[in-house]
Amino acid sequence: MATNVYFSQKVRAEQHLYEDIVIESLKMYGQDVYYLPRNVVSIDTILNEDIESNFDASYTIEMYIENQEGFEGDGDILSKFGVEIRDQANFIVSRRRWEQLVGVYNNGISSDRPNEGDLIYLPLSKSLFEVRFVEDETPFYQLSNLPVYKLQCEVFEYSGESINTDNTVLDNLLNQSIAGEITLSLDPTDNNGIEFILGEAVQQEITAGSGEYVTGRVANYEPAKNLIHITDWATTDGKYHVFNGGLSLTGLESGAVHDVVDVYDMNSPKVKDTMYNDPLAQNQDFERAADDIIDFSENNPFGDIL
Repeated sequence: MATNVYFSQKVRAEQHLYEDIVIESLKMYGQDVYYLPRNVVSIDTILNEDIESNFDASYTIEMYIENQEGFEGDGDILSKFGVEIRDQANFIVSRRRWEQLVGVYNNGISSDRPNEGDLIYLPLSKSLFEVRFVEDETPFYQLSNLPVYKLQCEVFEYSGESINTDNTVLDNLLNQSIAGEITLSLDPTDNNGIEFILGEAVQQEITAGSGEYVTGRVANYEPAKNLIHITDWATTDGKYHVFNGGLSLTGLESGAVHDVVDVYDMNSPKVKDTMYNDPLAQNQDFERAADDIIDFSENNPFGDIL
């Protein structure tokens, strides 16, 4: 037989009351976090993964940390590649609050829900988490509605993404050993007399007169040594390019213009192209060891045809 018509779990007033109680609980027992939606710049249609992405906005919202006894996951693992941090956490966020603070029409968010790949910065532990899965059916229709999202997250592993949100706390994360850097040697005589500013965006034309640029952000600047360390680099044409010697580097905030003499990369014996804040990085050592094993000058390692 059909359900009793005199009893219903779809009373709109009860649903709103339940949702209001959930929101109030999250405000009382939750934490203020920064939510960073991922903006995919280019995508690999073969492997179905993003080639280049960035985070250019952040939104403050309250979320409840479901883990009460500490972070879950595999924790800190000492492997042959170094220490890996694999902490996991579950965040609970109200659907209505997410729509009000993040998913509103004028925020430029193309999705109507949190997406896998977005980031959450937890100021309490100063940790940056990546959303791995969004569970949208927990609790399961208690009053025939779904008032919250459950975000299953893992500590973010940096892979070349750009973070430019105009929030100093978030933007400075790239200077705290999560991003690689490239070092440029500047010509001390060929400049306009203006110095670069720490953290500002810089650009260099890919080729003279092309109108396309390699961009980046100043992670560290040593004017006495004529060295500038660039992180967070990208390109305006969506293709892979690097900074080059012989072309000028321009600061978009300071207006500084300096000619680049040399780019210190893996093959340069002058300095180590390493993570500026990580003195234990051994990428140059690995490069030299690999040179004794693999002939990188070989054009066709799988055959005899050059």
